[in-house]
Amino acid sequence: MNEQEILKIILGEFYDKLHRINDLITRDAQFPDTPTKIRIAMGMRRAGKTYFLYQHILKLLSEGVPRSSILYINFEDDRLLPLTQGKLAKLVEAFYSIYPENHDRKCYLFLDEIQYIEDWPLVIRRLHDSKNAEIFLTGSSAKLLSKEIATSLRGRSLAVEIWPYSFNEYMRAKKIIIDRSLYDKKTQDKLTQAFHQYLSDGGFPEIVSLTQDIQRKVLQEYIDIVIYRDIIERHDIKNPTVIKYMILSMTHNVGKPFSVNKFYGDLKSQGYSIGRDILYEYATHIEDAYLAFCISSYNPSIRKAHTSSKKLYSIDTGMVRASTLDYENDLGRLFENIVYLELKRLECKVSYYVTQDGHKIDFLVQTTRGHKKFFQIAWEVENKETLEREERALQKGMAELKIQGELITLDSFLREGIRL
Repeated sequence: MNEQEILKIILGEFYDKLHRINDLITRDAQFPDTPTKIRIAMGMRRAGKTYFLYQHILKLLSEGVPRSSILYINFEDDRLLPLTQGKLAKLVEAFYSIYPENHDRKCYLFLDEIQYIEDWPLVIRRLHDSKNAEIFLTGSSAKLLSKEIATSLRGRSLAVEIWPYSFNEYMRAKKIIIDRSLYDKKTQDKLTQAFHQYLSDGGFPEIVSLTQDIQRKVLQEYIDIVIYRDIIERHDIKNPTVIKYMILSMTHNVGKPFSVNKFYGDLKSQGYSIGRDILYEYATHIEDAYLAFCISSYNPSIRKAHTSSKKLYSIDTGMVRASTLDYENDLGRLFENIVYLELKRLECKVSYYVTQDGHKIDFLVQTTRGHKKFFQIAWEVENKETLEREERALQKGMAELKIQGELITLDSFLREGIRL
């Protein structure tokens, strides 16, 4: 089949899919309102990027945009192989051939998982410069897309990251309706129950409707797919056993310090022969694939911040629970992970802070407007000594850097969320 015949089939399936969507969970994230820019949604596989595109497409249709002016292609479709620059260009031209009226009106091009096409920015840049069209892209690799955006689409694009469901999105997906305007004991108990379930399930959209035993299997499959397709295949990893062990080790250390040097020593003691520099590359690949994230200690010296010990966080608490058995009695670290993800959804730069006398503050954040604030996370507030220790560290940090801070407890998080 030629590109036009293939595209007619793909568009027909896409239109049918839109008609069947009746339970779309509205995401809190939105594309920037910048029609002249190429807009990109980035995030891990299965985090909901495709349905995020559907959300915007349905919005356009509700505003009266003709269906025939909207192109949607998912480049994970095996019928499109082999994927080349030429194939991408021909598919877009086929769209204009099928609907010739599109030459004389604005069109909307939604290209899903664009990273599979080598050198895709060259075609996208030409389309952006030559067509009367708004262009929307998604991709699953932060590093790949970021690098290509920086080199080929500079000044032409804006990106938004799509994360697994927040707690509020999770409750919408589970159809849990709780009125928070009257925050009485009943409301608190219901919210606490829902949050404990969210802590266990995590926020991947597909997981919400599954039973716990199936959840674990599906989440483990997610990890395997990312490892093989976004890390091992893409970067031609020669030692998959080591990188799998590294991912498991990082998952075990959510909310804790993680050192590549210490991990190197661990491998060496077990008889593995691998270079330290390769392990640093592996850690970068893992973060680029959105599996885990490292944050540095805040320091005015960029060099010292870069070389400081890192703290680790996961893309999803459900994925942590699916990979380990260590968190049943350590919900505090999972709660801290939830807060980290919420800060990332708010597009904050996140680091941690160690006071001059060695007290640690969980997060020092900087908003997109440059405002800085400390956040100390406390899951157990009944223990007076623990609470005093957390507050003491927060007060010391506030005094040293002259930055405001806040103690986040489960109760304050459920009542008010995060206040920047």
